[in-house]
Parts: sequence; structure tokens; C-alpha cells
Amino acid sequence: MSAEEPQDGSPEDDEDLRYFVRIGQTDLDGTKAVERSLTDMNGIGKRTARIVADAADVDRTATFGRLDDDEIDRVIEVVENFEDQVPEWMVNRRNDFYTGENSHRVGSNLSQTRTQDINRMKMIDSYRGVRHKRGQKVRGQRTKSTGRTEGTIGVNVEAIKEDMAEEEAAEDDEV
Repeated sequence: MSAEEPQDGSPEDDEDLRYFVRIGQTDLDGTKAVERSLTDMNGIGKRTARIVADAADVDRTATFGRLDDDEIDRVIEVVENFEDQVPEWMVNRRNDFYTGENSHRVGSNLSQTRTQDINRMKMIDSYRGVRHKRGQKVRGQRTKSTGRTEGTIGVNVEAIKEDMAEEEAAEDDEV
């Protein structure tokens, strides 16, 4: 049985299904469950999505696009004010460098904040900033054998065979 066909055999009501639900600057899939759809947003994982659904009094297994407008508005409000719903150790931006406040960043705000942090580290030439500048591993991983981005490392057997075939063809042409 395909995923598009309803299991009970009745025609599916597509009129009340919103295929996209917009939270902030992110379009979420309305055909998925609430908890599953929220995890598509940057800054929200499985546990955070479960907490958001519970705080908004929404069934986390319900299809996100079939929720009423007021339920979707409650979910959006909880996502935007997530730091008020949870203890401070659970937010992803604790003790901000500039403001000293705790906040939870989601969507494009998260990637923008991360970029600003990396640029600040590069500017002040901290150890991590220097590693970012050089394109090396930042968090203490091994660098001798892993993380290689520059082409192949060992012996390229195919290239050697091609060179040998060309040499043999050149020798055959001379004879």
C-alpha cells in the first residue's frame, strides 16, 4: 500500500490540509506529524519538538497541516518564546557574548549567530579562530589521517595503469 493512499479506503480530505506551515523564515512540511515536522527547523531537535508540542497543548502525532489556525499560532508562539518554557540549561545560546542573556535561536537566526561567532574568533585570532582561518579541525579531532579534503591520498592505481597503457601504445607505434 502506498503512503499517498489512506488506509481506510475513504477519499482523503485535501481541502483542509496545509502543505506548508511557515514558522519564522522556515517552511515546514504540513503532511508530517507535528513533532517530526518541527525537527526540520534548524535549532529544534526531537526533544525540543516534543517540548514545544506539549507546551502548545497539541497532539504531537497529529498531522501538522490539519491543525486549526489557533493551534498553529500556539505552536509558533511557543517556538518564538522557547527560552521562557524551559530551564536555562536547555537553550542553545547561553550567556551571549554581547548581552549576557540566555536565548534559543532557531532557523536563519541560528546560522547567522554562528557565522558572527566564527568571524569574531577569526578577528581576535583566538586558537579556534586561527584553526577556522586555516580550514583545519577546530575541536581537537585527529588531523593526520582524517578530514582530508584535498583529492586522493594514497596511490592511484588507475592512473598508473593508464600511464602504462599509454607507454605500451607509444612503444608499439615506434616498432
